[in-house]
Amino acid sequence: MSTEAQPRIAPDEGAVPPPVRHAGVWSLTWAGVRTVAALELRQRVRSTRWIVSLVVFGVVVGIVTTLTYVVARQLTGDLGTGAALDETAGRTMFGFIVFFVLFLGLLVSPTLSATSINGDRAHGTLATLQVTLLSPAEIVLGKLLASWVASLAFLAVSVPFIVWAFATGGTALVGLVTTVLLLAVVLAVVCAIGLGFSALTARTAGSAVLTYVTLAGLTVVSLIVFGLSVPLVSGVERVEVLTEDWAPGRDITFDEQGRPSEEIPCVLREEDRYVSHTERTWWLLAANPFVVVADALPPATGGAAIADPMTGIRYGVRTMRLGVQEPLDECWSAWQQWDERERDRRERADALGAVWPFGLAANLLLGAAGVVVAVRRLTIPQAKLPRGTRVA
Repeated sequence: MSTEAQPRIAPDEGAVPPPVRHAGVWSLTWAGVRTVAALELRQRVRSTRWIVSLVVFGVVVGIVTTLTYVVARQLTGDLGTGAALDETAGRTMFGFIVFFVLFLGLLVSPTLSATSINGDRAHGTLATLQVTLLSPAEIVLGKLLASWVASLAFLAVSVPFIVWAFATGGTALVGLVTTVLLLAVVLAVVCAIGLGFSALTARTAGSAVLTYVTLAGLTVVSLIVFGLSVPLVSGVERVEVLTEDWAPGRDITFDEQGRPSEEIPCVLREEDRYVSHTERTWWLLAANPFVVVADALPPATGGAAIADPMTGIRYGVRTMRLGVQEPLDECWSAWQQWDERERDRRERADALGAVWPFGLAANLLLGAAGVVVAVRRLTIPQAKLPRGTRVA
């Protein structure tokens, strides 16, 4: 029996070829990332809870900024007038508001990303994305972009109040720009960490708790560990000390401010002192987001030594990095010379280099680790899945 050859159908030249799945897990296109981000943002915009949270966030920051301004003006009025007092009040207000916004951002940002992946998995919508042409990297980065944009909305609400504090005085324009940019980067890191835990755990409560625990480790636990490590790097050593030479029988009176009526000579001696080698443990504080933001802020305008929160943290951490500097300065009666020596010490601490690049790099590594974990957990096929996980 003979078989006739089947006629070949010529392909239609105008037909659109079928789409091809991405070649790899890390394949990226802007269209894919934008699609996932747009879907996420539409869901958030339709949610009234997110809008209410945004309004409450702005009201709280506004109330705190107003109260801080009133207190700063009151203190300035009580102490007198002058450019130095105005800069001190403005700088203090700026540092306090920036820290308050950062604190609220660390509280809000995990709620925007820590339930993004496992929440979709629980509702059965994640599998729909996984069977599309979107790669795991596009899904993760799209969700990260959406949560970051949502957190930037909270930052945008607080920017007018930060500008108000900046306009009060004491802070250079580059300090304002640097601070806002670093706040945005820190929020992105927090969103990435939350996204990693969201992909790693099956329950949304677990991922949120793990994210908050990580942030607590960076902010609070790092301070506790540093404080507990100080005795481990401290001890009595023979060091040079610049101390006052109190001659026997010398009768010296003091004024109302506690200053001696005559200058007491200072001598250099070798004595046993309890010193702390914080240059060995300063890095425990480098990754703290508050340290990163404070250390990146330039000095006050005019080079004045202003005692505000951010300047105190800046020079405190840099001095710890500098470690023990001999001779130890215990010649406090010579006020003018002591101020000059303290200024020299700050200059040596600044010359050693900034701390915030190390902390920012550590935070970015944590954020990158969160993204990598999320991408690997969304890869199909997955060898091990949590119990009760829905698979497309």
